Amino acid sequence: MNERLEELRALIDRHAAPDMSTLIPGIMIARHDVSAHERTMSGTVMALVAQGAKRIALGDRVYEYGPGQYLVASIDLPVTGQFLDASPDHPALGFGFALDPIMVAELLLQAGSEGVRHGYGPPPSSMLVSDAPTAMMDAVLRLLRLLDCPRDIPVLAPLIKREILWRLIVGEQGSAIRQLGLADSHLSHISRAVRWIREHYARSFRVEDVADLVGMSASAFYRNFQAVTAMSPIQFQKQIRLQEARLLLASHPNDVTGVGFKVGYESASQFSREYRRQFGTAPSQDAAARH
Repeated sequence: MNERLEELRALIDRHAAPDMSTLIPGIMIARHDVSAHERTMSGTVMALVAQGAKRIALGDRVYEYGPGQYLVASIDLPVTGQFLDASPDHPALGFGFALDPIMVAELLLQAGSEGVRHGYGPPPSSMLVSDAPTAMMDAVLRLLRLLDCPRDIPVLAPLIKREILWRLIVGEQGSAIRQLGLADSHLSHISRAVRWIREHYARSFRVEDVADLVGMSASAFYRNFQAVTAMSPIQFQKQIRLQEARLLLASHPNDVTGVGFKVGYESASQFSREYRRQFGTAPSQDAAARH
């Protein structure tokens, strides 16, 4: 494993770009020289650490993973992330693979009922950490080696990406990955609810109405939503509102009240209070500091 990690570190260090993009669609690599906190959306990804360690906070849950370990985020959720002990001399290095539900569904169909365990049942947590098996590490290395030979990417990258996804489907976190590709799984229902709340975050809603929208009873919806996201639907909406407000304040630093109303707050004082609780400073001060 040490030799594989060394090669993985060299490939990431050589090809990492500031925006984390690569020539391979859906594949990201990251090099971080500092250990700053970052509030962002998790994406629907598999993230593998090559060097350093990363800590992710989701609601009241905290996940930490280091070299040779990977985290799967099966729903795009608001998280706080931090690479630990990163420095220019010892940067944090990571690999990211955007998970495609359509590709998951295709692989499940190809495998048939005998190829994988059923994906139905209670939804798993939206985030889990595991040790990367040797077969997965080998596939990741073969994929990143293509960055040294770009002409091979269009032909070989899709094949290797399918292999990595298959390793995830049959691996320790296979339940979450399989539910991602099943249209009627509990995880898919919660994913639709998450997407609806994100698209309508400025609107007030009743939990019962969103449950009905995704075809679940209110009690089952609330229970499963909290199991997957570590938040209630209303807490999730608040996280989205505050993240959107922070983005808006970057371009409208002198309109704190207007931004608060735009993201759905009816009270300027409530907006300022919850913003300070979330980000540690008042919205006006935060906007001025980042402008």
